[in-house]
Amino acid sequence: MEHSIPGKTNLFQNRFVQTIMLSGILLQVGIWVRNFSVLLFVMDKTGNNPLAVSLISVAEFAPIFLFSFIGGTYADRWPPKRTMVWCDIVSALSVFAVLLTLVFGTWQSVFFVTLVSAILSQFSQPSAMKLFKVHVAPEQLQAGMAMFQSLMAIFMVIGPIVGTFVYQTFGIQIAVGVTGVSFLLSAAVLRLLPPDQVEEKTGEENVWQEMVDGFRYVLRTPVLKSLSGAFLFAGLAVGILQPLTVFIVMERLGLPKESVQWLLMVNGLAMLIGGGLVMGLAKKVSPQKLLAMGMLVSAISACGIGLSTDMKLTLVLEFFNGLFFPCIHIGVSTLILQASEEAYIGRVNGVLTPMFMGMMVVTMSAAGWLKKTITLVGAYEAAGVLFLLGMLTVVPLFRMHVGGSANQCNDSSD
Repeated sequence: MEHSIPGKTNLFQNRFVQTIMLSGILLQVGIWVRNFSVLLFVMDKTGNNPLAVSLISVAEFAPIFLFSFIGGTYADRWPPKRTMVWCDIVSALSVFAVLLTLVFGTWQSVFFVTLVSAILSQFSQPSAMKLFKVHVAPEQLQAGMAMFQSLMAIFMVIGPIVGTFVYQTFGIQIAVGVTGVSFLLSAAVLRLLPPDQVEEKTGEENVWQEMVDGFRYVLRTPVLKSLSGAFLFAGLAVGILQPLTVFIVMERLGLPKESVQWLLMVNGLAMLIGGGLVMGLAKKVSPQKLLAMGMLVSAISACGIGLSTDMKLTLVLEFFNGLFFPCIHIGVSTLILQASEEAYIGRVNGVLTPMFMGMMVVTMSAAGWLKKTITLVGAYEAAGVLFLLGMLTVVPLFRMHVGGSANQCNDSSD
């Protein structure tokens, strides 16, 4: 099905972009209040137990691995706007259900807030990418991804402050309530999106066959096939770093656990700057180069942060890491959108995301064990090596031409 995309429309004047960004702001408020409130709440309840902290991350990311391909497949079948609205509504309802259990004293239920949101995001996120493909001109896709990355970077700066403030001032119950209200408001905003275009599905199509088609599509598309390796190694690296950041603050820097917000703020400020720079260079730097640069800098930064015992040096490395991190997100998202046909975007996400999330959950689950076995420093150095290996898998992409569809994504040496 063909869609008309006004190529000359300013990206900031695009109705879809305006609406999706406002929804994103509301979701980020809810997510950051949830993330920091749950983290600090669980650490208070368990006496800073590293296993409990790693279980928070597992609750967030394991469902993504399990439901990503199912969600991507259904995202290709269901109307994307309606899917996103209902995902936010159901997320809000699950949050309010957890709020009730907290009132009656079952504190472990906070894991459920993260669990349900993670599952539903696997239906909502690929639907949003489909709408980007429909409503944003091809030459503006990389700039659009950079704008969305900049939004996430802003909340990397203010999110930890907001989340910590809400939890320490009002407690876990109010924090969970704020999360639920944010999701409901996001659903209301998403109703302003242009109506879904009706796509007729024949009776012969079934979910299983569409899943198989999605795997075959990735395997026969050289760019997507090469991206798989980068996803795998990046997932292994991020899985190590995600649960251990708070221990860098406490053990390497000798600061209280709440000080992790300052590392995240500096990282987020740098991400905001980096996202703006990439937006300005969107037409000058290929997504392949962005991805390779991002992976290389992540490798250097992870090694440096693990070795550092000085707060100033750690903050510099966090800034350096954050400045180039948008290159990974924007490079990957742009390559997926450029190399995938609209009808397959959900399933492409569903194939590639489990490679990242699956490996991340593996090392995330083992992060506490790694910390005890090879020390905190050793774990960070291992993450750096994994990022470096991921960068090497990106090298073949420099020989590939990335067009607007799978048929154009061929090795230039052929």
